[in-house]
Amino acid sequence: EHAPLALAQKASTIDGTAPLFTALLNYRHSHAPEDDPGIGLEGVEAEHGQDRTNYPLTMAVDDLGTGFELSAQAIDPIDPALVCTLLHTALQNLVTALDTAPDTPLNHLDVLTEAQRRTLLTEWNDTRVERPAVSLTELFEAQAARTPDAVALVFESESLTYAELNARANRLARLLMERGVGPESLVPVLMRRSADLVVTLLAVLKAGGAYVPIDARAPEARMEVVYRDAGAGLLLVDAGTVGHGFVRGVEAAGAEVLVVDAAAGTGDPGNPAVRTLPDQPAYVMYTSGSTGVPKGIVNTHGGVVELVSDRCWRETVPHRVLFQSPHAFDASTYELWVPLTAGGTVVVSPEGRLDASAIRTLTKRHDLTHLHLTAGLFRVLAEDDPAAFTGIQEVGTGGDIVPAAAVRRVLDACPGILVRNTYGPTETTLCTTQVPLVSSAAVPAVLPIGRPMDNSRAYVLDSALRPVPVGTAGELYLAGTGLARGYLGRADLTAQRFVADPFGPIGSRMYRTGDLVRWTSDGQLEFLGRADDQVKIRGFRIELGEVEAALSAHPALSDAAVIAREDRAGDKRLVAYAVLVDPAGTTVTVEDLRRHLADLLPDYMVPSAAVLLPALPLTANGKLDRASLPAPDLGSRVAHRAPVTERERQLCEAFAQVLGVPEVGMDDNFFDLGGHSLLATRLVSRIRTLLDVELPVQALFETPTVAGVAKRLESLTTKKARPAFRPMRGHKES
Repeated sequence: EHAPLALAQKASTIDGTAPLFTALLNYRHSHAPEDDPGIGLEGVEAEHGQDRTNYPLTMAVDDLGTGFELSAQAIDPIDPALVCTLLHTALQNLVTALDTAPDTPLNHLDVLTEAQRRTLLTEWNDTRVERPAVSLTELFEAQAARTPDAVALVFESESLTYAELNARANRLARLLMERGVGPESLVPVLMRRSADLVVTLLAVLKAGGAYVPIDARAPEARMEVVYRDAGAGLLLVDAGTVGHGFVRGVEAAGAEVLVVDAAAGTGDPGNPAVRTLPDQPAYVMYTSGSTGVPKGIVNTHGGVVELVSDRCWRETVPHRVLFQSPHAFDASTYELWVPLTAGGTVVVSPEGRLDASAIRTLTKRHDLTHLHLTAGLFRVLAEDDPAAFTGIQEVGTGGDIVPAAAVRRVLDACPGILVRNTYGPTETTLCTTQVPLVSSAAVPAVLPIGRPMDNSRAYVLDSALRPVPVGTAGELYLAGTGLARGYLGRADLTAQRFVADPFGPIGSRMYRTGDLVRWTSDGQLEFLGRADDQVKIRGFRIELGEVEAALSAHPALSDAAVIAREDRAGDKRLVAYAVLVDPAGTTVTVEDLRRHLADLLPDYMVPSAAVLLPALPLTANGKLDRASLPAPDLGSRVAHRAPVTERERQLCEAFAQVLGVPEVGMDDNFFDLGGHSLLATRLVSRIRTLLDVELPVQALFETPTVAGVAKRLESLTTKKARPAFRPMRGHKES
């Protein structure tokens, strides 16, 4: 493949005279119409027939003495005409290179025509929209000036108009400026979801700084890593987090901790005279790092402005959008700033897990119109209770593979709803491609991740950074105004992932996603998988190396590995494998290992199961043999307490069915048996169907055993559960 073309020249030369070789290309297919005119290339003809073969695509080269004949045979959905077109171009480029640059490596030959290159690089990336160079702060302040009396924010019984939200944020911004916050300042924020949180994030931006969200659910060790990496001296908290051990540690180290009470603010409510440029940071969010340490991604005002201004959000006006994502998760960028820059209302969800019952309650109480869910939660709700989205105008999802069947169920159950599938890493300000879906009949078998959004570009490239043909797998590179500045304090990693864009304006960059995709014939992108060890679990990006590093830090282990398994369709989970230093003299258990990881990692990064092995299996080359790692036996226990009442028996069966284990006892912990947040949502739905009661999903996290759930159900007021979903008239069940 890498040999110079000069080595192939002897075989290609017919008699030493030009042209170097003449070729007749044929293609065969078995379903061509009789009047098929061929593919319109000179020297290429169609042969309507089929040779018996076990391969979907075959190529044959025959030496005719005076030239070569090449034949291609393909079966649906491979297009033999496209194959011959690519081959025709490759041969032309081969002949040209042999004549003009014979030292060219073969893998540097292009197989695309100029027209095909123009389609892939230009026409399908024709997304340019002229926009003023403004900051997110300016965009919000302009909206507040236009609609000062419109409701901007709702939290429980509290509501704030745009004028009130702007004034509160301005007062807090001036207080932050007195404490040294200004352009390029990074301000960590550890707060619960509330109206004060929204005011605080806006105030940091107005002061010229960038907020660094810290997830209150994360272990203290994780919080400390983020806080130290941000290098900030000021920490913003609320009354509910002020007593946290991490906060006490920050105070003990001499740093300032400011307890935010935005409602009690006094001072000048006018906009601070702070000029923020579009390329200055708006927030820094941390994601899993392959080296074992989370990395901070610096997203700019310009990137957020580009996101919130995209034309796709005008397809359904975001009147009332639910803010339910953790503010340390980039979906919050959509939930907060899209409505607040378009005159809409942010409805702040109370703390707790979101399930079908909560969606129904919040939609009815607040007239929700827009909702964004991770792909995993969307799939679970679509399969168990698709009618939960009734009344919602648009539900967005993404971050992982979204099953087409799940989208169809929601579209059938909720006529008139729009389901938007989005794609994009945090390095590109939430999402860079999207596809709206309004009809189940139009949903393809494989759901695409869509087309590039405004002022964004998508390239599908090979290892030499050349565009690959339609239908061919390649690595996805993203470019445009939504790109992050890079990784905080990690110039080396930034240089590895944010590389020069050879197809864009001079000096522009593109981000190497590591995702494998392909173009469809109509210019949409299909996700195929990863090119590295990064995985997505329940919508969160996880570097397996970080989990393995945390696991290996346990002093009792000599070796460790972590993989993502999907032993049941649609249930992807992390599994840890560990080797003890001294198996005979060590009493470390699987539960000890999971507790060790829970002290270091967020809950979504803690493996659902761990397996102790005498040694990790290796390939003949000495590398980890992932295929030989055994599936965890989640159902094995020494003993268990059997159910007594009929309700207890039904609960035990429901637990076992959802977890995929043979049986569950009264005292078995749902999460110790491999349960996680999405399975918890599914279990709550199963309990509702079996027992006709509404159990909040949060209750399962508080009492994760059958005995605990049974006791919790006794304290609930039994009420008639909502009717199970039934296909609407005129719609077939998916």
